[in-house]
Amino acid sequence: MKNIKGVIFDFDGTLLDSMNVWYHFEIEYLKSLGAEARPGLAEVLRSLSSIEEAIYFQEEYGVTKSVDEIISGRNKLIGEKYRNSIPLKPGALEVLETLHKQGKKITIATATERELIGPAVDRLELPKYVDRVFTCEEVGVSKSSPDIFIQAAEHMGTAINETLVVEDALYAVKTAKKAGFIVAGIYDASSEDHKEEIQRLSDYYWMDFEEMKDNII
Repeated sequence: MKNIKGVIFDFDGTLLDSMNVWYHFEIEYLKSLGAEARPGLAEVLRSLSSIEEAIYFQEEYGVTKSVDEIISGRNKLIGEKYRNSIPLKPGALEVLETLHKQGKKITIATATERELIGPAVDRLELPKYVDRVFTCEEVGVSKSSPDIFIQAAEHMGTAINETLVVEDALYAVKTAKKAGFIVAGIYDASSEDHKEEIQRLSDYYWMDFEEMKDNII
């Protein structure tokens, strides 16, 4: 990995051990709006921005609240967990420390809104290692477009072909790979059904951060 100058990490499901929290939360949140989640909801929501998710709830579940009301209500309920309790994945901090000591540029590119991610990033003291956080909300498109990865690489001053994107979600792996980034898939239980395809598409694949650390030293 000597040719890699910068690393872009996804947040939820990659650095942060949060996908199981989201899975149960979305079911309960829909229930609070008077709707019952259908099978496969988590998979559908994975590739959607917060605005797209709110529109999906309106169109597919008949939720009558406005997009802003849905997002605000959702963030208010789950925000406490980001502020106080959701942990990093085991070994993630050590990997960030190692990359930082190696002089690699590090950014985060996430589909999660800054309102949620900001308190978690600060609580976990990630600014020691992470230069900047990019959100799909602020970029204006989901990770189905490579824009967020391109902006992160431009900020780091690293060429696409010397920038590693670390992701746990298949759709984001596909986007980054198609755009020419070096891609590392990392395992998360929420992507179990896509594990083999993520492995096939990725330049690297690690089951956890301990395995990643062994391969970057």
